[in-house]
Amino acid sequence: MKYLSFRTALVALLACGLIAACAAPAFADDAAATYKSKCAMCHGPDGKGTAAGTKMGVHDFASPEVKAETDAQLTELITKGKGKMPAYGGKLKDTEIKDLVTYIHSLAK
Repeated sequence: MKYLSFRTALVALLACGLIAACAAPAFADDAAATYKSKCAMCHGPDGKGTAAGTKMGVHDFASPEVKAETDAQLTELITKGKGKMPAYGGKLKDTEIKDLVTYIHSLAK
């Protein structure tokens, strides 16, 4: 069995770290863009439940009710819709919905 030199292993490790560091901002940008195009018109740009200065009857993402919802519950809500909220299961990929759930949790903070 041939072993990698320390230098080669270090370069490979650093490359993996660089790739991971570059992927995180891309995820955030993609999720933010999805939120802006699909959600902000009703939930507001900050997730406070206001759009164009008017209350639309949607929950504030920082509310205790929304904060208590699990990833699975939010995923189901986005996928299937509820009340006036349309279902996005056929419009967004599963990975986009997963990233959107993470983004919504970030707005709740």
